[in-house]
Amino acid sequence: MLYEQIKKANVEAMKNKDTVARSIFSVILNKLMLEQIKKREKGGNVEDPDVVAILQKTIKELTEECENYKKVGNLSEVETISMQIKIAEKFLPAMMSKDEIKAVIMSLPEKTIPFVMKHFKANFNGKCDMRLVQEVLREI
Repeated sequence: MLYEQIKKANVEAMKNKDTVARSIFSVILNKLMLEQIKKREKGGNVEDPDVVAILQKTIKELTEECENYKKVGNLSEVETISMQIKIAEKFLPAMMSKDEIKAVIMSLPEKTIPFVMKHFKANFNGKCDMRLVQEVLREI
């Protein structure tokens, strides 16, 4: 499970005294623990799609933060955040390409936007960019 891999990587970062990796793992693990609490209240557990969603959201936040530091000229922070983004991206699954998305859409019995989007959300959540799915669907 992805959650366990992140915890192991966090322990490795602590052993190696890697402060950059430790800081991003702390952020991700805290968000995962909060999600775990929410899920437990409803009687569930954090699954890989939840972890992927949290990783994607964290990477998006880091990217925005990085852009803000670039605007003010703080290059040391830009470098640190860029390293953190690379560390977090290692845990994301490989995203589907346009060709793979098109092949899945073509194999579906119905090609309406709601049906296709629901299918991708149910079966490929976190493995494809939903905007890209919509873009490919419009091209067909």
